[in-house]
Amino acid sequence: MPDLPVERPVARAPTHPGELMREILDDHLRLKSADAAQRMRVSAQAFEAVLSGAEAVSADIALRFGRLTGGAPELYVQMQAQYDLWMARERLKDTLREIEPAA
Repeated sequence: MPDLPVERPVARAPTHPGELMREILDDHLRLKSADAAQRMRVSAQAFEAVLSGAEAVSADIALRFGRLTGGAPELYVQMQAQYDLWMARERLKDTLREIEPAA
């Protein structure tokens, strides 16, 4: 069988964990974000900011959401870290190119 070239996906930002959280609420739990926020004992506005990607997922929110859904809070924290690194790398790419490694 011949080898076929594999095309890599276009480099893009990692998914903000809020998008996954919204999908879980909407598609799997069928729970309104305001109801989820109330159960998690956080403000609906703060939670909506996370779901929309305007705010980062904190360890606090990850733990509360994990408890609500039965999921692993580590997933959301790791997703946020990957998202933050990618965004910082994009923002600093010119500056990073100018930094000469010490080793």
